[in-house]
Amino acid sequence: MKLSEVKKNLNQLDNIAFQLSNGELVPNHFHVTEVGKITKHFIDCGGTVRNEEVVNFQLWNADDYNHRLHPEKLLHIIELSEKTLGIGDLDIEVEYQGNTIGKFGLDFDEKNFLLTNKETDCLAKDKCGIPEEKLKPQLTAVGTQEESACTPGGSCC
Repeated sequence: MKLSEVKKNLNQLDNIAFQLSNGELVPNHFHVTEVGKITKHFIDCGGTVRNEEVVNFQLWNADDYNHRLHPEKLLHIIELSEKTLGIGDLDIEVEYQGNTIGKFGLDFDEKNFLLTNKETDCLAKDKCGIPEEKLKPQLTAVGTQEESACTPGGSCC
């Protein structure tokens, strides 16, 4: 999800809720302690230099159970970050504390912001010798013997 989409969705909400992939909601007294731009400059295992930038939200729970972040307050924090840090319309990454700090993608279901699971991946499979997964044909897509039989002029050979 891009930052512009988050802002658009915040403008339509009365309350903000973040939901984990297991369906559990982040406690409603969470704080957004950081909004920033993270730049990752790295080299992959195939030798390609890469740059990635994301907007980062850090969610944090405190013991102030009467706290509730309202959409207009988060919009203000985002706008201040855009102006001060020069943040563009980048993808969002969310940090949230579980057993350790987790990094999540972000989606929206018209009610809640959804913390989506992220996975690691090799960016240079072609140079590492890792075979790409072959597509397995669906049995329903395979025609009957009569449909798939070669016929004169059928251009199957």
